[in-house]
Amino acid sequence: MTKPPHERGARGAMPGPLGAMYAGLALTVLATIALYVDRGTTHLLADHIRAGYPTYPRRRVDSAVTTYLTVLSVIGALGAVAWFATARALKASKRWARPAVTVMFVLGTSVGLTGLLTKDTSGETGLPPALGWAGMIPCLAGAVAVALLWRRPRLT
Repeated sequence: MTKPPHERGARGAMPGPLGAMYAGLALTVLATIALYVDRGTTHLLADHIRAGYPTYPRRRVDSAVTTYLTVLSVIGALGAVAWFATARALKASKRWARPAVTVMFVLGTSVGLTGLLTKDTSGETGLPPALGWAGMIPCLAGAVAVALLWRRPRLT
């Protein structure tokens, strides 16, 4: 006999939030990879830095790009770990999973907004808008996951 939905654990009752969380993980990885694709192709970040600091020699622009790539790669890796860890906790029906997912969403959205909106000393945002918005895309999956988690019955 099948248990009613309110008696099932996370495995039976949470495919929506887990799906959103795995989508967020994939989007985080893709947003991080996009930085390296940009470095090898379109050079949005380098051009953005060069436009904000026209007197910078090429070596200094390259150094700034490398610094951004390093910082954003660490943020992307930490984000991927957070997605994976909270998805596992949710799948295992941990009591703390729901608040942890919510806290990670708030932290991730804060970091994304910081990258999108923070202006540097040139008066422009530190990241070009396209890369800033790419960093916000995983937050959409986080918002869906949080909304689905909090509208469902509490985990037991």
